[in-house]
Amino acid sequence: MRKNYFENVVFEEKDLARVVGNHTTPLEQEDDLNPLMNYIGDARYVMLGAASHGTHEYNTWRMKITKRLIKEKGFSFVAIEGDWPDCYKVNRYVKGYSDGGENPVEILTNFNRWPTWMWANWEMVAFIDWMKYYNEHLPLNKKIGFYGLDVYSLWESLEAIVEYLKVEDRKTMLTAIKAMNCFDKYGKDEGLSYARAASIVPEPCTKEVVELLSEIRANMKHYNSDVEAPFNVEQNAIVALNVEKYYRSLLKGGALSWNIREKHMMETLNRLMNFYGKYSKVVVWEHNTHIGDARAIEMPNKKMENLGQLTTQQHADEGVVLVGFGSYKGSVIASESWGGEMLKMHVPEAIETSWEHILHLAGGGKNKLLLFDKLRNVESFGYHISHRNIGVVYNSTDKQQYNYEPSILPMRYDAFLYFEETKSLQPIQVSTDKKQTPETFPFGI
Repeated sequence: MRKNYFENVVFEEKDLARVVGNHTTPLEQEDDLNPLMNYIGDARYVMLGAASHGTHEYNTWRMKITKRLIKEKGFSFVAIEGDWPDCYKVNRYVKGYSDGGENPVEILTNFNRWPTWMWANWEMVAFIDWMKYYNEHLPLNKKIGFYGLDVYSLWESLEAIVEYLKVEDRKTMLTAIKAMNCFDKYGKDEGLSYARAASIVPEPCTKEVVELLSEIRANMKHYNSDVEAPFNVEQNAIVALNVEKYYRSLLKGGALSWNIREKHMMETLNRLMNFYGKYSKVVVWEHNTHIGDARAIEMPNKKMENLGQLTTQQHADEGVVLVGFGSYKGSVIASESWGGEMLKMHVPEAIETSWEHILHLAGGGKNKLLLFDKLRNVESFGYHISHRNIGVVYNSTDKQQYNYEPSILPMRYDAFLYFEETKSLQPIQVSTDKKQTPETFPFGI
């Protein structure tokens, strides 16, 4: 008999492992994804998680799933936990725009905000090259897109707006420069100085970003450029508006800033789905903490919600499938401190009374695919059981609460990809200003 570390619930791991084992299938080759593809069916939203931002297998298997969704089910675009301006450059590259660049490595070096390894890695080089090749002979309106959902890129977004408006709308360009000058008074420390100023003078630059977005929306129908460029400049203005809200929230506690970020990602996802049209479908790549339904962990007690929950609440009738990832042991790219050195770090064997340990017991040290549709009514799977959570900041010697969170897995995900042993991904070495480290929720997720 084992005791759950978080809830003091007593359960027998071997019993749970036996039930889990009866519902898993092997996960060794691409065809082993067939049960998942069948489960996804005609769903329009498929969200693929990761238990870390630095694991090779999470990236490569997300790619395998995504390629099949694109080829077999007509998915329209990929959206990731990344900054809009950097990802939009990838989008231009994979669609073959004249300004899209020639080299995927050069494109990915735009991801120079710490932690650079999240997306500037060789696994991603292979994937975006595949996307470019796949798109090559498709008409522009059928090409697969690539976008970022996150909210951190204030300066990059404002700079992109100014650059675009130099040609299209010099009057509104002056409004963008006015907004830049307002934020410039508070420095470029990712919002902390602005947050302190906002505690004294409410909404220091709110008027400027609202005015900028309003002018862009009023004039964008006159912009004479390719179909995505006006959408891009509007999205950059929305980023500026929401990051200003995010900055103002930083001194008020984690829940408020976290929810602003998640709602921005939901807003961006909705805008993209509308842009791609009635029959659009999206694959989302984010950390488990963003795509697993927040109601299955402790977030509601902290008045927090996440993208997986919001998407499920808003679009369940269109089909939403949440897929978690995890492993028993291995290695990972992470850092020992916020903004610190990138390190290859050891991931120890999962603790007893964790989901990862139960899956380890369930099947002879093999990788597994687990679908939860038949387990949701099993009483013993309604417990909050420890589930490993590795952020960009990681302490592999702390094997208890810091690296695990209590989760009801059948409520958190629709499916789970389990790997017995994983290895670290292969980063592209990208130089970065260590001051460019966004303030985010605990553990850098």
